[in-house]
Amino acid sequence: MLTVYTTAPSSDGVSGSEFRRLALDAARWTEAAGYRGLLVYTDNTLVDPWQVAQLMIEHTESIVPLVAVQPLFRHPFDVARAVSSLGFQYGRQVDLNLVTGGFARHMHELGDTLDHDERYLRLVEYSRIVGRLLAGGPALTQRGEFYDLSTARLTIPLPGDLTPRTYLSGSSEACIEAARVLDAVRLFYPQFIGDYAQAPDVLRGNGIRLGIIARESTEQAWQVARGRFPDDQLGEQLHDLAAGAVESRWHRKLSAEAQRSSEPREGYWLYPFRAYKTFCPYLVGSYQEVAQMFGRYLQLGISALILDVPHDEDDLHHAGLALRLAERAPLVS
Repeated sequence: MLTVYTTAPSSDGVSGSEFRRLALDAARWTEAAGYRGLLVYTDNTLVDPWQVAQLMIEHTESIVPLVAVQPLFRHPFDVARAVSSLGFQYGRQVDLNLVTGGFARHMHELGDTLDHDERYLRLVEYSRIVGRLLAGGPALTQRGEFYDLSTARLTIPLPGDLTPRTYLSGSSEACIEAARVLDAVRLFYPQFIGDYAQAPDVLRGNGIRLGIIARESTEQAWQVARGRFPDDQLGEQLHDLAAGAVESRWHRKLSAEAQRSSEPREGYWLYPFRAYKTFCPYLVGSYQEVAQMFGRYLQLGISALILDVPHDEDDLHHAGLALRLAERAPLVS
């Protein structure tokens, strides 16, 4: 069964009160649409994702925040304590999206000198510590490659039914191996579905992040899409500057593809990414067209979908119509 999350808005460029309103709107729309929860992402420039998660929990009944966890920001004991504290206070679950950091400048600011593959090794050790602490049992003592603990134990136990689902972001070989070791669902930004013809198993069991703009007709969908993401030369220039400073391999690969051509391919559209307005591809078209395109990803075995930040509640309504069509009758490619 497909698990669907949306994405919380960014705190960049808005006031605190405006961000709270946007975040709560997205959370309430997500809950009303019946999706599991929202991805709350993180980097050096954004508000703390755990505070956003608590805000959303306090103002909703059931959504599950999918909190981005970067080892440089919190010790694994503190992450385990945050999960158990939210479970203790609210009886609510959070999921974890393990990330290594993408911008070289941000890692330099924090003195992180590990190379790409070493950061995934650290992430594996980090995740195992969080999992063992949340599982309860004997106090944890270990001397690891990255973390040492001596008789560490959570005094606030987490009920088993609130155990987080674990996701891992990336597409490199190091990420694939880390996800295998942790038995975590890997999240990445998908290529055009036709590009998987020679590697159909790449998507199986994994999750993808996409924006969806679906309407009754193709023309209506593209009118919305072009209005929301008009041509933006400054955005393209900012994207190219940022792409040069990114260590993330998925970002570099998608950037190269977008720079070659961001024209739609059967409704798969990279221009919002190319114009630096978002970090994922879009599917654009009528309900039936989007259902057909997305159904092909379903056929290749994806298990989770992260929808882009909703523009308004109608966005999720229209996307939901297309997704339900795809789930009921995914088409044979």
